[in-house]
Amino acid sequence: MGGRKMAAPLLLLLIASSLLQIWASDPLFYESFDEPFEGRWIVSEKEDYTGLWKHSKSDGHEDYGLLVSEKARKYAIVKELDEPIILKDGTVVLQFEVRLQNGLECGGAYLKYLRPQEAGWTSKGFDNDSPYSIMFGPDKCGSTNKVHFILQHKNPKTGKFVEHHVKYPPSVPSDKLSHVYTAILKPDNELRILIDGEEKKKANFFSSDDFEPALIPPKTIPDPDDKKPEDWDERAKIPDPDAVKPDDWDEDAPMEIEDEEAVKPEGWLDDEPEEIDDPEATKPEDWDDEEDGEWEAPKIDNPKCEAAPGCGEWKMPMKRNPAYKGKWHAPLIDNPNYKGIWKPQQIDNPDYFELDKPDFEPITAIGIEIWTMQDGILFDNILIASDEKVAESYRTETWKPKYEVEKEKQKAEDASVSSDGLSGFQKKVFDVLYKFADIPFLESHKIKIIDVIEKAEKQPNLTIGILASILVVILTVIFRILFGGKKPQAPVAPTTETNNSGAAETEATGGSEEKEENEKDDASAPRPRRSRRET
Repeated sequence: MGGRKMAAPLLLLLIASSLLQIWASDPLFYESFDEPFEGRWIVSEKEDYTGLWKHSKSDGHEDYGLLVSEKARKYAIVKELDEPIILKDGTVVLQFEVRLQNGLECGGAYLKYLRPQEAGWTSKGFDNDSPYSIMFGPDKCGSTNKVHFILQHKNPKTGKFVEHHVKYPPSVPSDKLSHVYTAILKPDNELRILIDGEEKKKANFFSSDDFEPALIPPKTIPDPDDKKPEDWDERAKIPDPDAVKPDDWDEDAPMEIEDEEAVKPEGWLDDEPEEIDDPEATKPEDWDDEEDGEWEAPKIDNPKCEAAPGCGEWKMPMKRNPAYKGKWHAPLIDNPNYKGIWKPQQIDNPDYFELDKPDFEPITAIGIEIWTMQDGILFDNILIASDEKVAESYRTETWKPKYEVEKEKQKAEDASVSSDGLSGFQKKVFDVLYKFADIPFLESHKIKIIDVIEKAEKQPNLTIGILASILVVILTVIFRILFGGKKPQAPVAPTTETNNSGAAETEATGGSEEKEENEKDDASAPRPRRSRRET
């Protein structure tokens, strides 16, 4: 009898535990767009947002989504949640699919997870100014090519919300296939960004290396009221006030003079021009002297000059003037009044605060507010979950089958473009190039690299050699960053002024000596022949 009494509570406990697990695995929010969105999602009635949303099938599928149907429009639509979703406790996963069916040259395809709005706000008033907690998703235009993750976080000291952008975000996939974007917020302050289930970015909310600006302000800041004293001298070196220009210093002597010891090379053809009329050229039949002017045959290099040391009037080559010294300057000496580079003193930052976890605002609505030059952007399967496995299961069930079909179709189209399969090869190369652009230490060059890749991507007849050349350029940039390189020396111009050779001027002293040696070598060579076609 006692065993039965023990079994009943245990059975109830197991049932309750099972129900709890089932409940915990359910998504907090899910929108498949299998049914028309009207009545559930509210289109903004603000006058700027004229873009027409449509309930439409994905190209080649029976699956429906929310479609951006017109070019060069602003779009805004929002879905208010039945209950706020709290981000402070446990794991939260934000996930959605986007298919850029016509590509994305300039526009956004991101979601805004709205925080509680001010009193009187309605869904029909949703616009760019509606405050959000998180903005996440693709954005591409000009030099911008990133998957945004922006957190609006409230400073507890000031009460103001500050936008914190993740540093070095991943790039947007360049194809026209369906892609699924996932942001995982962990209770240990970790953020993970996935594209198609593959991790592309890992960050910590409290790391200044991962977010700009840092979530936690610095403890101290420069005193805004601290001013540099008027007598503060930051000059490490100054001209020697006791120095006097030597009596024999000639500032007017030219840098170069004719080499009077030079002799005209034997065999120089004085009477032969460097160029002659092309004897094989003929006047075009449709040439009209009145409209086109007098016809002249194009010029070619004089073949007689090829075997000779030179043609035309011979002139003495120039050499460096040994008397040239340039404009005199007093040599530099250590400044006895030097105090270093002035900096304001540090004071306690009144905005500084400490937190163990980010103070996320709850999500009360999900909105899409974008401007885009492209149509054909299809949003689908918007998900918020508290379990990564739930998000993974939705990727497997809703995104993966579509993606595989689209990928196979794309392969077939690439193969049909050219018999040698070059288009498919190009796609693989561009995928590699975009991955190079995502390397964090190339951030300062990322804009230029992506610009080169995008321009090349628009050329339908690229050869393997051109693609390889682009890759070589990127690898060269990486090599220079890693190993440095010798900076090229600027050539000496005729108007260059030099300082007193005894002055301790700057680091350029050694460089000027090298230039002098080069100039001496160049002066001994015969003057090169100049073509009249050179401009």
